[in-house]
Amino acid sequence: MKTSRKIDRVIDPEYVIEGADVLLRRSIAPRRSNEFDPFLLFDHFAFNDPKEGPIRGFPTHPHRGIETVTYMLEGSVRHRDSLDNMGSIGAGDVQWMTSGRGILHEEMPQRSPNGNIYGFQLWVNLPSHLKMSTPRYQEVSDLTIPVVEKNGAKVRLVAGSMDGIEGPVTEIAASPLYMDVQIAPGVEWRQAIPLGHTTVAYVFEGEAAFGGESVKAVRMIKFGDGDHLQVVTENSPVRFMLMAGAPFGEPIVPYGPFVMNTEQEIYEAIADLRRGTFVK
Repeated sequence: MKTSRKIDRVIDPEYVIEGADVLLRRSIAPRRSNEFDPFLLFDHFAFNDPKEGPIRGFPTHPHRGIETVTYMLEGSVRHRDSLDNMGSIGAGDVQWMTSGRGILHEEMPQRSPNGNIYGFQLWVNLPSHLKMSTPRYQEVSDLTIPVVEKNGAKVRLVAGSMDGIEGPVTEIAASPLYMDVQIAPGVEWRQAIPLGHTTVAYVFEGEAAFGGESVKAVRMIKFGDGDHLQVVTENSPVRFMLMAGAPFGEPIVPYGPFVMNTEQEIYEAIADLRRGTFVK
């Protein structure tokens, strides 16, 4: 019997300051309760008001034990790190970084020709046996992300599968589904999701009924279990980021840019940073 996922909780994002005084909308934050396992954080960032002044971005900072996913809609982000990687991701591009045992990097946003910066950052946990793995990047350009258009819906598939099509980001421990979904008015859309996978949707434009309950932008939705998600629009279109992944079921200890399984591992990360052995 097919079971549609129902809304478990609707979250209003909170404004937070990160990096060099960057204002963000945050709807998921790392907590020991780990209620969004395997997802740890979700930020929505935009620099579209001239009153905000110069863009200071995110100067050099460390990560250990997590994966960070940056998805740009407008503008770009220049990045460089302690492994001599550097480059830029622009509108429609994705950077999926596995920090593993440790990396130092910086991310500096740049405005589009229209003067805007718009995008999202997602943190995905790593299971205990991969916390100290070798860091790596999967950088995906706009043109290599499959776009599936069908019956009034347009989906950009970053990771996971739909209709026999696979996203370009692979070999992620949480077996994630990560997609940008746009649905026209008067459409019913369904997406298969494995039972037991944590599922959330960040609605950032428009309005729709998710599992039978109407939600307007801008909000994060956490869903209960089921084997598919049903979304129905009426007079308004909707656009949202859909994320699903297999939970690891492990305890976590978050501390700033580190997420490990024990307090001792956090102490070791801080000690490595202080004595210059954080990056190999």
